[in-house]
Amino acid sequence: MTTAFNKQFVDAIVIGGGLIGLSSALALRQRGLSVTVLEATTVARHASSASAGGVRSLNRHPAEIPLARAALPLWSTLNKELGHDCGFTVSGQIRVAEDAEAFNALEARASMTQSLGYTHEQLISASELQARIPLLTQRCLGALLVNDDGFADPLATVHAYRQACLAAGVLFQEGAQVQAIDKDVNALHIQCDIIIDTNKSDMRTVEYACRHCINAAGAWGGEISASVGEPVPLRQAALQMTVTEPIPDFVSAVIGCQGRKLSLKQTAAGAVVIGGGFEGQVQKDSQHRLSGTPIHSHCSENLANAVAIFPHLQHAQVVRQWTGIEGMIADTLPILGHSKHLPGLIHAFGFSGHGFALVPLVGPLVADIAQGRNINLPIDAFAVDRFEQQGSSQTA
Repeated sequence: MTTAFNKQFVDAIVIGGGLIGLSSALALRQRGLSVTVLEATTVARHASSASAGGVRSLNRHPAEIPLARAALPLWSTLNKELGHDCGFTVSGQIRVAEDAEAFNALEARASMTQSLGYTHEQLISASELQARIPLLTQRCLGALLVNDDGFADPLATVHAYRQACLAAGVLFQEGAQVQAIDKDVNALHIQCDIIIDTNKSDMRTVEYACRHCINAAGAWGGEISASVGEPVPLRQAALQMTVTEPIPDFVSAVIGCQGRKLSLKQTAAGAVVIGGGFEGQVQKDSQHRLSGTPIHSHCSENLANAVAIFPHLQHAQVVRQWTGIEGMIADTLPILGHSKHLPGLIHAFGFSGHGFALVPLVGPLVADIAQGRNINLPIDAFAVDRFEQQGSSQTA
């Protein structure tokens, strides 16, 4: 049953209660705007709480390197800014090469980034690598290293941002399904159905009027952009993660592998967190809500990759496996910037499994975009209409 709707007025609406949405909401509120977050389920229900927590500038797409490097120093002051510990550790990130083909690829990568004027990625030899990580398989020929990369605790980061938002006066509406966005001369209008009784499927319809609307809907961001005439090639994926029991310390850096799907780190408690982009099964329930289930063969392949790099892990016991629903853009770059069709709407979604590191930067960047401030970082590559432009150039 749906009850009649009422209208609420607010300066800014943020659609999506993941970390990108929370960071955007906090930055807008800190600029003096009234802010309401509309979340379809519960805050950080999907990709944000299921993240591997990597804070990585290593091996980024060239278009993302400026953002990743600008975000890194923000993590060091984030605990103080938010008033809560995010678990950030400067551990370094290392991408290893097991054979000549992989090492040649890393050499080419290092040359490319240097040609663009970047010096953060360093090529290290097999002996240097072995000295850093003695339990690494000895067949590795070298690696690409970024010393000031690291990782943080995703759940602690979610908690820190949510608490900071609440303390700042951000309002949250969970169970809010956005149904339509339009605009008149004075304001954007967002209509949403808000669940008031999940057992009876009772809802009330609310319309918000606002000056700014942030599409931070993650894997559902493409539905929002398509609804205003800006479709993008986004698919919804269930990215898998695995964690082992605590084992003796053997690695401090986050480890990746050229030619293998692998991301591996060891927490302070000794557990080994293993990911790398393997996908589970995306499922839809009777309410058309999405969830993910690990695919066991993919988990086995992911673990086999970890054991190939660290043979001693064959004895580690797996404690838990999980997935998070993420929005994957065809070119792997996010959608970030103004809507081209609807003034006042700003897109910030589709970070394709590597948005966590950018969270402290994206919120203030979104606030700058909303307020018409100068943007000192190159974001044209993330424009929502870039796929239309590609299509035009291909047919010309």
